[in-house]
Amino acid sequence: MTNNIIPDIQSSHDPRNMVIARVGIKDVRFPMLVNLGAGAQASIGEYMLTVKLPADKKGTHMSRFVSLLEEHSEAFTLVNFKTMTLDMLTRLEAEQGDIEVHFPYFIKKTAPVSGIQSLMDYEITLRGVAKNGVANIRLSVLIPMTSLCPCSKEISEYGAHNQRSHVTAHMTLSNEALNAFNLHELIRAIELQGSCDLYGLLKRPDEKYVTERAYDNPKFVEDLVRDVAGVLRAQASVQAFTVEAENFESIHNHSAYAVIESEDL
Repeated sequence: MTNNIIPDIQSSHDPRNMVIARVGIKDVRFPMLVNLGAGAQASIGEYMLTVKLPADKKGTHMSRFVSLLEEHSEAFTLVNFKTMTLDMLTRLEAEQGDIEVHFPYFIKKTAPVSGIQSLMDYEITLRGVAKNGVANIRLSVLIPMTSLCPCSKEISEYGAHNQRSHVTAHMTLSNEALNAFNLHELIRAIELQGSCDLYGLLKRPDEKYVTERAYDNPKFVEDLVRDVAGVLRAQASVQAFTVEAENFESIHNHSAYAVIESEDL
């Protein structure tokens, strides 16, 4: 009689006795209906899902990661993401694992003078880290803005060099405040710390406004990280943070760069 039982090779014993820190799947694109406090919007997430593999196990079950994505395809909220991260440990029979997803997030902005509306996109990274039944959520957001050099303004008879800057805020979120977290409001609060924020579409009166606004509000890269840190320190939903700022200098062959961490404040 033929034995039709298919062996589970992944669960078989491995004699090398080596723990694998992270094993799983990456570069998986999956549609998302994202709701992070300001209404739902469609996006595309690029996922990496991994677990820690015990020393005595030969491998993990890769198909279970994909099944997890399929079965958690409802509206993407921070609470649902935390639940999904914990569910992964159960399905993969793992003590530790994490899920990381990158996606663009869009906000409709209104030009300061003409009132014309256009979309701005922001790069978001969410990471759910779970261990022994406890999960934490980490969020990173990259926000482009304008910076104008205070020194250049001070020493120049007219004009000052300005450039696009990238401010990236890395945050560990409070589990108790996940339902109340509003990404839209947080992005807006951070944007206001630049010399001026960016827009997808501007008319000539708007261009005049943002140029003069930046000139009246000069910021060093040091100012950017300190001012954004002040915003994050006031957020009840943020437990810890790191802020990076990079100015793509318009008159130098280098970028200006600064980092500030909440543990140093």
